[in-house]
Amino acid sequence: MGKPTDVRPIGTRLYFLPMRARIPVKFGPETTRDVTSARVCVRVEDRQGASAEGWGETPLSVSWVWPSSVPLAEREQALQGLCAELTKAWARFGVWGHPLEVGHAFLERELPRLLDQANARRAGREAMPWLAALVCCSAFDLALHDAYGVLHGVPVYSTYNARYMNADLSAYLAPDAQAGAAAPSFAGKYPEEFLVRPMAQQLVAWHLVGGKDPLEEADLDGSEPQDGYPLLLRDWVRRDGLTCLKVKLRGNDAAWDYDRLLAVGKIAVDEGCLWLTADFNCTVDDPAYVNAILDRLLAEQPSLYGMLLYVEQPFPYDLEHNRMDVRSVAARKPLFMDESAHDWQLVRLGRQLGWSGVALKTCKTQTGAILSLCWAKAHGMPLMVQDLSNNMLGQIPHLLLAAHAGTIMGVESNGMQYYPDASLPEASVHPGIYTRHDGRLDLSTIVGPGFGYGDATTVRTLPEAVAKAGAE
Repeated sequence: MGKPTDVRPIGTRLYFLPMRARIPVKFGPETTRDVTSARVCVRVEDRQGASAEGWGETPLSVSWVWPSSVPLAEREQALQGLCAELTKAWARFGVWGHPLEVGHAFLERELPRLLDQANARRAGREAMPWLAALVCCSAFDLALHDAYGVLHGVPVYSTYNARYMNADLSAYLAPDAQAGAAAPSFAGKYPEEFLVRPMAQQLVAWHLVGGKDPLEEADLDGSEPQDGYPLLLRDWVRRDGLTCLKVKLRGNDAAWDYDRLLAVGKIAVDEGCLWLTADFNCTVDDPAYVNAILDRLLAEQPSLYGMLLYVEQPFPYDLEHNRMDVRSVAARKPLFMDESAHDWQLVRLGRQLGWSGVALKTCKTQTGAILSLCWAKAHGMPLMVQDLSNNMLGQIPHLLLAAHAGTIMGVESNGMQYYPDASLPEASVHPGIYTRHDGRLDLSTIVGPGFGYGDATTVRTLPEAVAKAGAE
C-alpha cells in the first residue's frame, strides 16, 4: 500500500544555462569550448496532498556522452530535444514511492521508450547512446531526490533506509552468481548500510590535467586568457595546494602517453604532490597497450609508478560488445570503470571481466549511482566519484555522493579549472565547494533538507524555462 511519506512527480521546469570554458577541454578525440547545463525543477506531492519543489543540474557534455563524427551541434540539439521530452514525461509519471523507487521505475520503463522514440526520429542517422539519455535524465532524477528531502524536511541521504523506503535492496539488486558461496545477500539491506555516516566535511580534490592543458611556459602560444586564473600546472598546484593529479591520455599514441605521464609526474614530484591517476578516455582497444606503459613506468620510473593510485577506463564504453578480459591490467594497478558503468548490471559484468573498482557519477542519475554504490561495496569493489566539470548546483550532489561513498581518495573536481566564473552566484552561498584550499573542498555549508542547496537555488537569475509541464 505504500507509505505516507511516498511522493509522485506532478510538475517540471527545464532551463538551459550556457557555459564557455576559459581554455579548450578535450574529451577523447574531440576538443570543445562550449557546454550547456540543464537545470531542472521538479514538484512532488505526498499522499496527503502536500507538495514541494526540488532542483537538479547536469552539464550536457556532448563529447563525453556521445563521442562521434556527427557534428557537435546536431548531437547537442538531440540531447536538448530529449530533455524537453523528459520534462513532459516526468510531470505525468504517476508512480508513487521513495525517489529511489520512482527513479528506478522511470529508468526501467520510461527512459528506454523515450530514447527509442528520439532515435526513431533520427532514422537513417547515428543513434543517440544510452549514456546520453542517462545524462539528460539525471537532472530530473536529482531534482526528484531533492524535492523528497525538502518536502519531508530532512537531508535526502537520511532517507535511504527502511523508515522511508518501501522495499529493500533485493528488489533492485542481485549478487554476482560467480561469487558462489561468498555472494552477498541484499535481503533486508538498505542503501544507508553502505554509506559513510556522518559524511566527510572535507574532501581531497583531484585536479584534471587535460590533454590540451599547458604544463610549461614553452606550451603557451599567447592565445591563453589573461583572467587572473592560473595557466600552468605548477601555478594551479601552488595556488590550490593540490596533492592529487588526474592525467588525461590519448590511448592511441603510446609514446605521447608515456612522455605525458613523465612530464606531469616530474611537476608532481617537484611540487610535493602525492598521487597520480591515468585516464585513457576509452580509446584503447587492447590491454597490452596499457600494460606496456605501466611496465615501462615501473622499470624506468618506479617512484612515479608508486604514485599512480589507479587507472581509469582505458577501454571502449560498450562493455557488452567489448568483453575484454582486463585482469592483466588490474593485476598491475587498480582498474576503475567509468563510462562503462551505466548501472549495477554493467558493474557486475565489469567485475566478471576483471575490473577492480567503479567511478560513480551523479550525471548517470542519483538513483543509479546509489544502486551501483551498494552493489560495488557489497562485492568489495573500491569506489571513486568522478567529475563532469560540474558547476553551479551540479557541484553539490556530486560532492555529497563522494562524501557518503567512502572513496579510495577524495573526489575529482575540475569545474573551477575550466569554468571558474560560472558558479560565482552559488559560491556566495557555498564558498568552500567552488574553490580548493590546501588541496581540499569544504562541504560544511551544505546543510538542511534535500541536497542542502539552501539559498543557492535562488541567487541566480534564471532565463525563461525552455519547457514546463504539470503543476507549477
